Amino acid sequence: MESNQAAIAVGVFLVAYAFIISEKIHRTVVALAGAVLIIMLGVVSQEQAIHHIDFNTLGLLVGMMVIVAITSETGLFRFLAIWAAKAVGGDPLKLMIALSVITALCSALLDNVTTVLLIVPVTLSITKQLNVKPAPYLISQIIASNVGGTATLIGDPPNIMIGSAVKELDFLAFVNNLTGIAMLILIVNIIILVLIYHKQLKTTAELSAKIMSLDPGNQIKNAKLLRICLAVLTLTVTLFFFHQQLHLESATVAIFGAALLMLLGKKNSDHDLESIFHKVEWVALFFFVGLFILVGGLVDTGVISLLAQKAMELTAGNPTTTAMIILWLSAIASAFVDNIPFVATMIPLIKDMGALGMTNLEPLWWSLALGACLGGNGTIIGASANVIVAGLAAQEGYPISFVRFMKVGFPLMLLSILIASIYVYLRYLI
Repeated sequence: MESNQAAIAVGVFLVAYAFIISEKIHRTVVALAGAVLIIMLGVVSQEQAIHHIDFNTLGLLVGMMVIVAITSETGLFRFLAIWAAKAVGGDPLKLMIALSVITALCSALLDNVTTVLLIVPVTLSITKQLNVKPAPYLISQIIASNVGGTATLIGDPPNIMIGSAVKELDFLAFVNNLTGIAMLILIVNIIILVLIYHKQLKTTAELSAKIMSLDPGNQIKNAKLLRICLAVLTLTVTLFFFHQQLHLESATVAIFGAALLMLLGKKNSDHDLESIFHKVEWVALFFFVGLFILVGGLVDTGVISLLAQKAMELTAGNPTTTAMIILWLSAIASAFVDNIPFVATMIPLIKDMGALGMTNLEPLWWSLALGACLGGNGTIIGASANVIVAGLAAQEGYPISFVRFMKVGFPLMLLSILIASIYVYLRYLI
């Protein structure tokens, strides 16, 4: 390890991380500036930098973003929300449960950021009609979105990054290892949220009747396009299940689904190709690009290897100790800082632990996924979905303060990680 280059890589990374946490400059600008800086300072060459960009992660994100962008045109999410409100008879408490479950399911199959963008405006509309405070619903949906996103490979960016970095961990592996525990944690969280909010969520029979008079079918703007979207989404998820057996990368499956939907939906959509690509979150994608290069600088200069070696010395290579440290460290860190850069740093660290002699890395990967995804529920800034919900709520005059969310979210996050710890220990470590 050349000390000068290593010092530069660490210095640039830490300064960039500090700016990302402070949010004084947009995190994408910070990540790209840091990436360019380590190239210009000779820490990595441009060719090495490009090599460090994980195009499988980027391709998977782009493909799913396009699928969601087209599906959102159909009115499916408004339909689901109003259908749920009618299914529970306009009862505010039951509605909170129903919307939480829908949010978790959609977060698992699409992604949690897109899900809350589409669900929250409808939630605010329904709560206004029921004359109940929206905060319990929004807090519940934040928590459900992060727990639901934990369940699959495509639900949350940390999982996408882990699945892309570790080829053995395909879509089916995430379902087998994380979906069950995510469902259990979701049920526990919903029960506690019901106990917290049941006295606040009451309305009149007249207002419930008004909700019952709504027709969810009127929310479907384009039934033909909806049928096409559901068929393509079903095919895409099916291919995710079998992508390893078919020798296809997850990005290939997602981009295939996006291309097929653009092809089949072209004649049935009101929007042209340019408007669909306008909905792709390019800002987030370029944040990933800069981040991959920044972490690549730490890898190439040997910093990550050194950290892995120190971690192995600290835990004496004990799998149980290492897994628990990763799980709890990931959770606490992800509650206060963006989990994406944290996971990007941890992935090569865990890989190097394997190179140093730790034979069974599986508990470490699932600990990282559980900690990073569930840790997002700790504070209002813990995950991108949280920030988006808070922003949408503030725009409508219902601000959710940092302290207000943390009073509910942080204890629930700690309980979730405690459950996850028992799960990891019992399933992988005894």
